[in-house]
Formats: sequence, C-alpha cells, structure tokens
Amino acid sequence: METKTALSQLSALAQENRLALFRLLVRAGPDGMAAGDIAADLSVPPNTLSAQLNILSAAGLIEGTRQGRSIIYSASYDMISQLIVFLIEDCCQGRDEVCMPVLEAAQSRCC
Repeated sequence: METKTALSQLSALAQENRLALFRLLVRAGPDGMAAGDIAADLSVPPNTLSAQLNILSAAGLIEGTRQGRSIIYSASYDMISQLIVFLIEDCCQGRDEVCMPVLEAAQSRCC
C-alpha cells in the first residue's frame, strides 16, 4: 500500500460519525446494510449519511452495490487488511514479542 492511500483511509476514519459508520459496516459483515438501515441505526440524516458514505467509499474502505432500488454498503475487508498490514509491517523488526500481542488480540476478536 502506498503512503498516500493509507493517509486517505486514515483521514476518512478520523471523524467520529464516519468511524461509527465504518465500524457498523464491519460488524454487519459481507452482506452489508442498506443506506436507509444505516441511517436509522446511526440516527443520521440522509444527506449527512450520503456525504459520509462518499468519503469512506472514495478512500476505498467501503463499497456500495445497487440491489433493486437500494444501495447496499459493506466494508472492504481486503482494503482494511492492507491498511492494518501497512500500519504494522515494520513494527517487529525481527522481534516477535513486539507484534505478537497485536496479532493475538486480533485473532481473539476475529474469526
């Protein structure tokens, strides 16, 4: 991942409502959620939600897929993985004890 891409993604997440939206979509799983359901869950007006979705989409962190009259948004797990790897890829420097707690915590909360 290029530094410019990582900065774009981190910038997109650096706002309370967008971070809440992103985390909601991560929890929703690969099936995602319709925009109306997202707005209801987060109590966000449609125009505000639209702007937040656009920022996260432009950063590549979420994807929207049209299904009939709805757009279903889901987290882009591949991009999330790339960002996480980018953030920690140099942390170990040959010392497993540095990154092992992070990896163990991720495994215990994931899959």
